[in-house]
Amino acid sequence: MADPSTYRPAVGSIPESPGVYKFRDPAGRVIYVGKAKSLRQRLNSYFADVAGLHPRTRQMVTTASAVEWTVVGTEVEALQLEYNWIKEFDPRFNVRYRDDKSYPSLAVTLNEEFPRLQVMRGPKKKGVRYFGPYAHAWAIRETLDTLTRVFPARTCSNGVFKRAGQIGRPCLLGYIGKCAAPCVGRVSAEEHREIVDDFCDFMAGRTEQMMKRLEREMAAASENLEFEKAARLRDDLGALRRAMEKQAVVLGDGTDADVVAFAQDELEAAVQVFHVRGGRVRGQRGWIVDKVEEVTTGQLVEQFLLQVYGGVDEQTGVGEAGEAVPREVLVPELPDDAEVYVELLEELRGSKVSLRVPQRGDKRALMETVERNAKESFARHRVKRSSDLTARSLALSELQEALELPDAPLRIECMDVSHVQGTNVVASMVVFEDGLAKKSDYRRFSVTNGTDDTAAMAEVVRRRFARHVKDEQDRRDEQGVAAEEGRPRRFAYPPNLLVVDGGAPQVAAAARSLEELGVVDVAVCGLAKRMEEVWLPGDSDPVILPRTSEALYLLQRVRDEAHRFAITYHRQKRSTTMLVSLLDDVPGLGETRRKALMKEFGSLKRLRAATVEELMAVPGIGRRTAEAVQAAIAEPADPAGAATDADPAVETTTAPAGPAERGAPRTGSGRTAEVGRVAS
Repeated sequence: MADPSTYRPAVGSIPESPGVYKFRDPAGRVIYVGKAKSLRQRLNSYFADVAGLHPRTRQMVTTASAVEWTVVGTEVEALQLEYNWIKEFDPRFNVRYRDDKSYPSLAVTLNEEFPRLQVMRGPKKKGVRYFGPYAHAWAIRETLDTLTRVFPARTCSNGVFKRAGQIGRPCLLGYIGKCAAPCVGRVSAEEHREIVDDFCDFMAGRTEQMMKRLEREMAAASENLEFEKAARLRDDLGALRRAMEKQAVVLGDGTDADVVAFAQDELEAAVQVFHVRGGRVRGQRGWIVDKVEEVTTGQLVEQFLLQVYGGVDEQTGVGEAGEAVPREVLVPELPDDAEVYVELLEELRGSKVSLRVPQRGDKRALMETVERNAKESFARHRVKRSSDLTARSLALSELQEALELPDAPLRIECMDVSHVQGTNVVASMVVFEDGLAKKSDYRRFSVTNGTDDTAAMAEVVRRRFARHVKDEQDRRDEQGVAAEEGRPRRFAYPPNLLVVDGGAPQVAAAARSLEELGVVDVAVCGLAKRMEEVWLPGDSDPVILPRTSEALYLLQRVRDEAHRFAITYHRQKRSTTMLVSLLDDVPGLGETRRKALMKEFGSLKRLRAATVEELMAVPGIGRRTAEAVQAAIAEPADPAGAATDADPAVETTTAPAGPAERGAPRTGSGRTAEVGRVAS
């Protein structure tokens, strides 16, 4: 654990001007970004008595090894720079607005020649206009089913659209009048975009203008004795009214506003937002945030405004988190520098924005409704999330104490090897940061030289940390990618703890590889499955963690995730290898047609399930060849007691008798196997 006094800036060296500051860890990685009206006053608060700091703040300052700052002219500039740095460095200790669920939105792809209406989840894209988010995807589909009668815009995928154009025949929606069929030229691109624009206007709240226009067109058609057209317009009006009835009017004055509320404790907060457009609730969204320090509701509002509305795209008006800045933002408490945030929001929106706390009337009642939703969301989160921040912090502290580590293992990497009797050897590497899986850093390895678990483990550890050593040297030579900005290359950021799936032999193999590479700042341990013992390099006896220990629970989750990731890759590779070997025996099936089959079906299971007609649909495959393929890949009868394709290697290895034998090298899977388990 680092002492903050070792990197505290000299007295008087910190300016009193507004600015943005960064804390870095010993590897040079940015771990926290903050802004301050007075840098001196703010930074000095971090170097007070460590025992009096918030638990997360204490963990942050003891993890860091340096602090630096940038002075700016105004507080608005500080806000913008803080947002840019948080987006660029993704600091682990900053408050992050992560969704407590994946909310679907109604998306309109305005960036395409023929825009499409569709349900979309995930990150927001430029050139796409979003409505919502909605609580359920079926609500979007129900809305589309109603409105495409009035606005017959395209809803099909690009593949269906292209295929319809090739055959010159629209899909069913084109025949029943729920699509204008631009795929076959019934309407031009300009006419179709007008339909889409009308749909967007209706969804954006301009419903009254749309209804009045249809009423005028219906009356004109009736006067001209065009009764069929008038009847169709009458039905369209009915469809629009039904769609509007499903969106309750909450504010009678047609207000465009976002209503924000929080539910929180000392460590976390739940955020709920109702998006009100034209007086109607058009969408709802929620986040769960970890508190890095003791913050007030006003400071949570600051983070919300910065992260949810920050980085608005000039063309779409949509922020990085996918939210457009409304005319009014209703919050439970104003931030200290409310006028600064109003100035920022107005700059992002391009017009006047009101930021206020509702005191009475309909807006106050709606705020109370949003607060109830936030409390319910927070209660659900606390119940369902077993690995909350308190448990994670406790697990990391217990690991540090049990393994006698100098620091809490904030980054843990775990490796597992999977094979069947030495064939198709693969390995996985999973990463946990702050006790949570970081799937973007997962890696998988195809092992060529390892003949058993220990050799394979040694090879994988050597390959992973050889890359780290090289990238670290590049960083020192100022040749690494963004070395001075705190963003190491792929493997340049080392773990605090390396966990291997196995016992003493696997741990010894991993430790030898690290020693050969000269890596001395990474702790190694192994978790053996039979008794869940923790093995350390050079120790003849394992460390036994209590069964109720949060540290053991964390190690088990890390190990099981590495095992799952390795098994998935191994099965994929084994299926591909088996498929290639079976197809090699088919007479008359050359390499080109074999690759075509593998590309079309991808796995042995799907190929076995295919009919002769489906095989013949692959280019170059005739009936005789298809029948020969089916005969070659047919699943053999499963005699009693034989291993099946789903369970290819059943082991009956018994456990070693004592500690001395348990530490000796093993063959096969390299660990004590249970009857009926796949070797991995």
